[in-house]
Amino acid sequence: MSSSGADQLAPVTWLFGGQPPSAEPHSAPEEPVSPRSARESRGGFDSISNVSMSALARRGMSAQEMYDYLLGRQFSDPEVELECERLRGVGLLDDFVLAETLVRTLRNRKGLGRSALSAELRRRRIDASAIDEALNDLDCGDDELERATALAVRRAPQLRSLDQTTAKRRLGAFLMRKGYSGAVVSAAVAAALAPSGGPVFR
Repeated sequence: MSSSGADQLAPVTWLFGGQPPSAEPHSAPEEPVSPRSARESRGGFDSISNVSMSALARRGMSAQEMYDYLLGRQFSDPEVELECERLRGVGLLDDFVLAETLVRTLRNRKGLGRSALSAELRRRRIDASAIDEALNDLDCGDDELERATALAVRRAPQLRSLDQTTAKRRLGAFLMRKGYSGAVVSAAVAAALAPSGGPVFR
């Protein structure tokens, strides 16, 4: 064999369907997938109705909370408006019902007064007219005073080690944090720390 023949390399045979590296086509950069396209490509599992129903299954939401939540999930304004309208139409979004439920729950579980309840309802983005209606029976009447007094009576035994002036101040501050007005707080503290029924102070 001649030296020229020995220097020749054997031809490279590529597997079926393969291409040499130099022959690889240049791939175009991938286009970014929009949130809407991504939802559609998953077969609708992330549809706006599924997202809203999943959110409502976790907790009650005000109409504004739902609106903001769906916008945050990258749905468009028209989609969100239609979905919120649908939920209102079937009674799943109702600020009046939610406000009434929250007032009842927060009063029973936490003993909150009118101002604290109002602040919590506003924080939940509940419609102002729904808040007013839910709080109509909390105008510092006997019921409000009774609840504040009951809270103060339960709290008073924890203040036995304090002098009466300090106990009154701390008990009053406790009730103020619960959202009761100054007049209700004064009456409740006086009732809870009255000599006949209050704790014995040092």
